[in-house]
Amino acid sequence: MPQDPHHRPTASHLRQFAKNMRHEPTDAEAAMWRLLRDRRLSTYKFRRQVPIENYILDFVCFEKRLVIEIDGSQHAESPRDAIRDAALASKGFAIARYWNNDVLQQPVSVLEDVLAKLDAR
Repeated sequence: MPQDPHHRPTASHLRQFAKNMRHEPTDAEAAMWRLLRDRRLSTYKFRRQVPIENYILDFVCFEKRLVIEIDGSQHAESPRDAIRDAALASKGFAIARYWNNDVLQQPVSVLEDVLAKLDAR
C-alpha cells in the first residue's frame, strides 16, 4: 500500500514555509480553519497548510483525499493552479476551490458544498 503523502519526507524549506503560513493565515483561511478544526465538520479530520511535493495545500482531508483551496483574485484562471490540480488529481485527490469572499460572507454555503463533496467521495 502506498505511503500517505503527509508521511513522506518534505524539503525543510517547504515545511518551514507551511509552518509560517499556519501562523499567519489570511482572514478567509482563519475563518475556514475555525469551521474545520477539531473534526467540527461531520467528524472529518482536516489538516491545514500541508506540504505535499512542491505544493502547500490550504486544507486537506486525507481520509477522503479532498483538498480545499481558499483563493483570492490572483488565482482567477491561473495556469499554475491548473498544473497543480492535475498533479494532485493524479495522486487521487479532488480539489475544491472557494473564493475568499465566499468563505467570509457565505460560510454555511461553503460548508454545505464541502460536505457534499466529502460525502460523494
